[in-house]
Amino acid sequence: MNIDWAYLAEKIERLLDLSDEFLSRKLADEVDVDPQMFRDHVAFRWTHEGLLEAVAYPDIPDSAELLGIDDILLRLRQNTRQFVAGFPANNVLLWGERGTGKSSAVKSLLREFAEQGLRLVELHKDDLYHLPIITRALRSQPFRFILFCDELSFDESETGFRELKALLQGGIEAPPPNVLIYATANRRHLMPERFAERDAEAEIHPEEAVSEKLSLSDRFGITLGFYPINQALYLDIVSHLAARRQLDISPADLEREALQWALLRGARSGRVARQFIDDLSGRLALEQSA
Repeated sequence: MNIDWAYLAEKIERLLDLSDEFLSRKLADEVDVDPQMFRDHVAFRWTHEGLLEAVAYPDIPDSAELLGIDDILLRLRQNTRQFVAGFPANNVLLWGERGTGKSSAVKSLLREFAEQGLRLVELHKDDLYHLPIITRALRSQPFRFILFCDELSFDESETGFRELKALLQGGIEAPPPNVLIYATANRRHLMPERFAERDAEAEIHPEEAVSEKLSLSDRFGITLGFYPINQALYLDIVSHLAARRQLDISPADLEREALQWALLRGARSGRVARQFIDDLSGRLALEQSA
């Protein structure tokens, strides 16, 4: 018995598309957003069940603790200030090294702009195919929404790519004026690019395959790069955090322990500095309570 695998794969893909379409329509009928929720809370998450859930205890970092990224914060605040004021603004991609403050920079915006109507909706990349439903539910609300997608990247087989691309620009439906996407990623280009795609023997027009993969990140109007920090900046961050917490430790001991911590972690970053200060704060507090 001969099986036409190509035909079978095509039918399976079509069935999956139909099931996604059915689920989207079902969710669209069921999503009922209570405007009071946006008055009572500033942060939300979209659940896998298709519900918009308020976050009772949101993590809102203080931007004063985010050292070494002043220019990035200024650019991010300016874009957000335009957005909450009702003026044109851009979707933003923050890309770069792990632990350099990408997510904290986005979440810190609530501290400054929540009173002006800014709301943050956390969205997992696996739920991006719900974007049309989410934006439809938020479009009529009298608030400004940032859809926050952390650690964004795609493989060719993953869902959500087309929906995100359409929202960023390119779909037939105009994006809601009160919704932007701020996404973080470890790399600037969100889809993997392989050498085979540059091989003229692999495809008649290999440049088109490469262009398709680069087009998603190009649709973010603003891209902000976060780079590895050197030892001097790492120690500055440690000293700054220690001073804010009023830790009773000599500068020499603080530097020695901070470098030792970074060596054990195999990295220097703002996240590593904060983790060190958390550990040091706990140890000193425990000693003082003994």
